[in-house]
Amino acid sequence: MALPLCNDLLPEPVMSTLGLIEYQDAPPAVKAIYDDIMATRKTDWINNFWKAIAHDPATLKRTWEDIKQIMAPGALDPLTKELVYLAVSVSNQCGYCIASHTAGARNKGMTDAMFQELMAVVGMANETNRLVAGYQVEVDERYQTP
Repeated sequence: MALPLCNDLLPEPVMSTLGLIEYQDAPPAVKAIYDDIMATRKTDWINNFWKAIAHDPATLKRTWEDIKQIMAPGALDPLTKELVYLAVSVSNQCGYCIASHTAGARNKGMTDAMFQELMAVVGMANETNRLVAGYQVEVDERYQTP
């Protein structure tokens, strides 16, 4: 079942503000980053996110280096990192990121049951966060760090 994206609510298809820079049209510095993305991800294509931000090679490079570092193996396993990214993307209502990180999580082992449970947690966290904010609940002393 496909997830409805926020773009689906718009009357016309959303297009990248500055367009997309395809590999064959990219300057050498951008091609080098594209090559690293494909090698690191073991794929033969560049997704639209990278093609859109490639208009600013410094942002492309910085963002890729940060994502490569943060999403690399660490204390959290790759599936957990994708699930966190997906949860934040849902909370931020980023249709592109929801689609991308749902695919990433599925590729790392997320099942339909895991997705459903994750969405329940995201929904509950958003609801209780808003209740706490609205009621301006004071943080319990035992939850405060010394």
